[in-house]
Amino acid sequence: MSEQIVEVPKKIPEQLMETPKKKKKRIFTLELFIVIMLGITAVCTAWASWVGSVHASNQNEKFTISNNIFSEANALFNKGGQEQITDIIIYNDLNSINVDINLAKLRGDTVLVEHLEWKRELLIDLYINDEFYDAILWAHAEFDKQGDYYVSPFQNETFQDEYLKSANELFVEGEDLLNAGRQDGSHSRSFGLATVIYAVVLFLLGVDNSFKTWRYRIIIFVVACTAFLFTTIYMSTIPRPEGLFG
Repeated sequence: MSEQIVEVPKKIPEQLMETPKKKKKRIFTLELFIVIMLGITAVCTAWASWVGSVHASNQNEKFTISNNIFSEANALFNKGGQEQITDIIIYNDLNSINVDINLAKLRGDTVLVEHLEWKRELLIDLYINDEFYDAILWAHAEFDKQGDYYVSPFQNETFQDEYLKSANELFVEGEDLLNAGRQDGSHSRSFGLATVIYAVVLFLLGVDNSFKTWRYRIIIFVVACTAFLFTTIYMSTIPRPEGLFG
């Protein structure tokens, strides 16, 4: 009669066995962390949404102000062009009077000379400001240096820039505001992305309890926490908007 070998099941060490109490405690601990993460993520989602809306509001405000500034700058640009045309006409009239004065002096007509000189002084007093007058003196000095080469006061770059100085300053200011508004728009979209990722984190934390396998629950929880961590770090690098707290 052959001997029958009966295998005796190995006894699992007590330290490796999980009692129902330990399992319940383990599940309770995980669910506690999930609840905490749900609360923190909800707060971060609200924060990202609010800060993004402030950025968007600042963008709209800066775009509106920059458009108004550009409109004013265009008006000043056109005004400067009209003033330059007017000054050219006045300068041509002044040159015509000077020519008439020289001709009258050649003829010896002192009465006409006095009348034309009075007319010239009146034209200078009424229509030529200090900047224009200095540019005329500059042109005369340049003519004396260069001989027969005609020099116009409108060749003076400093004087020429005065016509469009205010307009150019407003153009620069408007461009700066426009760029600042674009930056706010970019930051608003970044906070919007953070809001979307936080929503995904909330979804993962919410469905974690639907899985019965412990390993799957841990994987989902770790993925959610990792996404939350990286999103929070990313959000902290985005500049805060102006007027965030008032």
